[in-house]
Amino acid sequence: MQPEGADGADRLAPLYARAEAEALRTAEWYLAARVGKRRAARLLRCGALLGAAGGAVLPLLGIDGRWGCLSLLAAAACVACDRYLGLTSGWMRDVATAQAVRRRLETLRYDWAAESIRDGGEEEAAERRLGVLRRFSEDVTELVRVETADWMREFGPCGTTVADPARTPAAPPGPPPRRPRFPGEPQPGMRPTMPRQRPPETA
Repeated sequence: MQPEGADGADRLAPLYARAEAEALRTAEWYLAARVGKRRAARLLRCGALLGAAGGAVLPLLGIDGRWGCLSLLAAAACVACDRYLGLTSGWMRDVATAQAVRRRLETLRYDWAAESIRDGGEEEAAERRLGVLRRFSEDVTELVRVETADWMREFGPCGTTVADPARTPAAPPGPPPRRPRFPGEPQPGMRPTMPRQRPPETA
Protein backbone atom coordinates (compact mmCIF):
# COMPACT_ATOMS: atom_id res chain seq x y z
CA MET A 1 0.00 0.00 0.00
CA GLN A 2 1.51 3.30 -1.14
CA PRO A 3 1.27 6.39 1.07
CA GLU A 4 -1.10 9.13 0.07
CA GLY A 5 0.58 11.58 -2.27
CA ALA A 6 2.65 8.96 -4.09
CA ASP A 7 1.21 10.10 -7.44
CA GLY A 8 2.44 13.63 -6.81
CA ALA A 9 5.90 12.30 -5.98
CA ASP A 10 5.94 10.42 -9.26
CA ARG A 11 5.15 13.60 -11.15
CA LEU A 12 7.94 15.45 -9.34
CA ALA A 13 10.46 12.65 -9.85
CA PRO A 14 11.86 14.09 -13.14
CA LEU A 15 12.38 17.48 -11.47
CA TYR A 16 14.21 15.84 -8.58
CA ALA A 17 16.37 13.79 -10.96
CA ARG A 18 17.33 16.92 -12.91
CA ALA A 19 18.24 18.85 -9.75
CA GLU A 20 20.35 15.93 -8.53
CA ALA A 21 22.11 15.56 -11.90
CA GLU A 22 22.91 19.28 -12.08
CA ALA A 23 24.34 19.24 -8.55
CA LEU A 24 26.53 16.24 -9.40
CA ARG A 25 27.78 17.96 -12.56
CA THR A 26 28.60 21.09 -10.56
CA ALA A 27 30.59 19.13 -8.00
CA GLU A 28 32.42 17.17 -10.71
CA TRP A 29 33.28 20.37 -12.57
CA TYR A 30 34.89 21.90 -9.49
CA LEU A 31 36.81 18.70 -8.75
CA ALA A 32 38.07 18.53 -12.34
CA ALA A 33 39.08 22.21 -12.33
CA ARG A 34 41.19 21.81 -9.22
CA VAL A 35 43.49 19.13 -10.76
CA GLY A 36 45.42 21.47 -13.06
CA LYS A 37 45.57 24.23 -10.45
CA ARG A 38 46.91 21.83 -7.81
CA ARG A 39 49.64 20.52 -10.10
CA ALA A 40 50.76 23.99 -11.12
CA ALA A 41 50.69 25.17 -7.49
CA ARG A 42 52.84 22.24 -6.41
CA LEU A 43 55.38 22.94 -9.15
CA LEU A 44 55.62 26.58 -8.12
CA ARG A 45 55.96 25.70 -4.45
CA CYS A 46 58.69 23.18 -5.24
CA GLY A 47 60.46 25.85 -7.29
CA ALA A 48 60.20 28.28 -4.39
CA LEU A 49 61.67 25.74 -1.96
CA LEU A 50 64.52 24.87 -4.32
CA GLY A 51 65.24 28.53 -4.96
CA ALA A 52 65.32 29.35 -1.26
CA ALA A 53 67.52 26.34 -0.54
CA GLY A 54 69.88 27.30 -3.37
CA GLY A 55 70.13 30.86 -2.09
CA ALA A 56 71.18 29.56 1.32
CA VAL A 57 73.49 26.72 0.20
CA LEU A 58 75.32 28.21 -2.80
CA PRO A 59 77.23 30.87 -0.81
CA LEU A 60 78.29 28.21 1.69
CA LEU A 61 79.79 26.17 -1.15
CA GLY A 62 81.98 29.08 -2.23
CA ILE A 63 80.01 29.76 -5.42
CA ASP A 64 79.66 33.31 -6.63
CA GLY A 65 77.06 35.18 -4.56
CA ARG A 66 75.27 36.36 -7.68
CA TRP A 67 73.99 32.82 -8.24
CA GLY A 68 72.56 32.79 -4.74
CA CYS A 69 70.79 36.07 -5.38
CA LEU A 70 69.38 34.70 -8.63
CA SER A 71 68.18 31.61 -6.80
CA LEU A 72 66.40 33.69 -4.19
CA LEU A 73 64.92 35.85 -6.93
CA ALA A 74 63.58 32.74 -8.66
CA ALA A 75 62.01 31.57 -5.39
CA ALA A 76 60.31 34.93 -4.94
CA ALA A 77 59.07 34.81 -8.54
CA CYS A 78 57.51 31.39 -7.95
CA VAL A 79 55.71 32.61 -4.85
CA ALA A 80 54.53 35.75 -6.66
CA CYS A 81 53.20 33.72 -9.61
CA ASP A 82 51.29 31.43 -7.26
CA ARG A 83 49.74 34.39 -5.48
CA TYR A 84 48.99 36.35 -8.65
CA LEU A 85 47.43 33.42 -10.52
CA GLY A 86 45.59 32.21 -7.42
CA LEU A 87 46.55 28.58 -7.97
CA THR A 88 46.78 27.38 -4.37
CA SER A 89 43.76 29.36 -3.19
CA GLY A 90 41.86 28.42 -6.36
CA TRP A 91 42.08 24.66 -6.04
CA MET A 92 41.31 24.89 -2.32
CA ARG A 93 38.16 26.88 -3.12
CA ASP A 94 37.19 24.32 -5.75
CA VAL A 95 37.51 21.44 -3.29
CA ALA A 96 35.56 23.30 -0.60
CA THR A 97 32.75 24.18 -3.03
CA ALA A 98 32.50 20.63 -4.40
CA GLN A 99 32.32 19.20 -0.89
CA ALA A 100 29.66 21.74 0.12
CA VAL A 101 27.53 20.86 -2.93
CA ARG A 102 27.79 17.15 -2.16
CA ARG A 103 26.83 17.69 1.48
CA ARG A 104 23.81 19.70 0.36
CA LEU A 105 22.89 16.91 -2.06
CA GLU A 106 22.97 14.36 0.77
CA THR A 107 20.68 16.63 2.79
CA LEU A 108 18.30 16.81 -0.17
CA ARG A 109 18.14 13.00 -0.39
CA TYR A 110 17.29 12.66 3.29
CA ASP A 111 14.70 15.44 3.12
CA TRP A 112 13.13 13.89 0.04
CA ALA A 113 12.94 10.48 1.73
CA ALA A 114 11.43 12.03 4.85
CA GLU A 115 8.77 13.82 2.80
CA SER A 116 7.83 10.58 1.06
CA ILE A 117 6.68 8.98 4.33
CA ARG A 118 4.87 11.95 5.83
CA ASP A 119 1.11 11.90 6.04
CA GLY A 120 -0.96 14.43 4.16
CA GLY A 121 -2.93 15.05 1.05
CA GLU A 122 -1.51 14.80 -2.43
CA GLU A 123 -1.51 18.55 -3.01
CA GLU A 124 0.11 19.26 0.34
CA ALA A 125 2.80 16.62 -0.24
CA ALA A 126 3.58 18.05 -3.68
CA GLU A 127 3.95 21.56 -2.23
CA ARG A 128 6.34 20.29 0.44
CA ARG A 129 8.48 18.49 -2.11
CA LEU A 130 8.54 21.55 -4.34
CA GLY A 131 9.72 23.58 -1.35
CA VAL A 132 12.52 21.08 -0.70
CA LEU A 133 13.68 21.28 -4.33
CA ARG A 134 13.45 25.07 -4.37
CA ARG A 135 15.57 25.43 -1.24
CA PHE A 136 18.11 22.98 -2.63
CA SER A 137 18.46 24.88 -5.91
CA GLU A 138 18.81 28.20 -4.06
CA ASP A 139 21.49 26.76 -1.75
CA VAL A 140 23.55 25.36 -4.64
CA THR A 141 23.24 28.64 -6.53
CA GLU A 142 24.40 30.53 -3.43
CA LEU A 143 27.44 28.25 -3.05
CA VAL A 144 28.46 28.89 -6.65
CA ARG A 145 27.83 32.63 -6.26
CA VAL A 146 30.02 32.85 -3.18
CA GLU A 147 32.88 31.00 -4.91
CA THR A 148 32.56 33.26 -7.96
CA ALA A 149 32.56 36.37 -5.76
CA ASP A 150 35.73 35.18 -4.04
CA TRP A 151 37.35 34.60 -7.43
CA MET A 152 36.34 38.09 -8.59
CA ARG A 153 37.78 39.69 -5.47
CA GLU A 154 41.06 37.85 -6.03
CA PHE A 155 41.29 38.74 -9.73
CA GLY A 156 39.91 42.25 -9.67
CA PRO A 157 41.16 44.79 -12.26
CA CYS A 158 44.76 45.79 -11.58
CA GLY A 159 44.78 43.82 -8.34
CA THR A 160 42.03 45.89 -6.76
CA THR A 161 39.34 44.33 -4.65
CA VAL A 162 35.91 43.87 -6.18
CA ALA A 163 33.35 44.70 -3.54
CA ASP A 164 30.39 42.40 -3.07
CA PRO A 165 27.26 44.47 -2.38
CA ALA A 166 25.75 41.62 -0.38
CA ARG A 167 28.77 41.54 1.94
CA THR A 168 29.67 45.23 2.12
CA PRO A 169 28.64 46.52 5.56
CA ALA A 170 26.85 49.83 5.79
CA ALA A 171 28.83 52.79 7.07
CA PRO A 172 28.14 53.49 10.77
CA PRO A 173 26.15 56.65 11.41
CA GLY A 174 28.12 59.62 12.60
CA PRO A 175 27.66 61.24 16.01
CA PRO A 176 24.66 63.55 16.35
CA PRO A 177 25.40 67.28 16.14
CA ARG A 178 26.21 68.94 19.46
CA ARG A 179 23.53 71.27 20.67
CA PRO A 180 24.62 74.63 22.14
CA ARG A 181 24.47 74.83 25.91
CA PHE A 182 23.62 78.55 26.06
CA PRO A 183 21.37 80.70 23.88
CA GLY A 184 23.29 82.51 21.20
CA GLU A 185 26.17 80.02 21.17
CA PRO A 186 27.13 79.28 17.52
CA GLN A 187 26.50 75.84 16.08
CA PRO A 188 29.55 73.60 15.43
CA GLY A 189 31.08 74.39 12.06
CA MET A 190 29.49 77.85 11.82
CA ARG A 191 31.36 81.15 12.08
CA PRO A 192 30.45 83.21 15.14
CA THR A 193 28.64 86.43 14.44
CA MET A 194 29.47 89.66 16.23
CA PRO A 195 26.58 91.68 17.71
CA ARG A 196 25.67 94.79 15.83
CA GLN A 197 26.60 98.06 17.58
CA ARG A 198 24.68 101.32 17.44
CA PRO A 199 26.59 104.23 15.95
CA PRO A 200 27.50 106.96 18.42
CA GLU A 201 24.91 109.73 18.68
CA THR A 202 25.97 113.14 17.44
CA ALA A 203 25.35 116.20 19.58
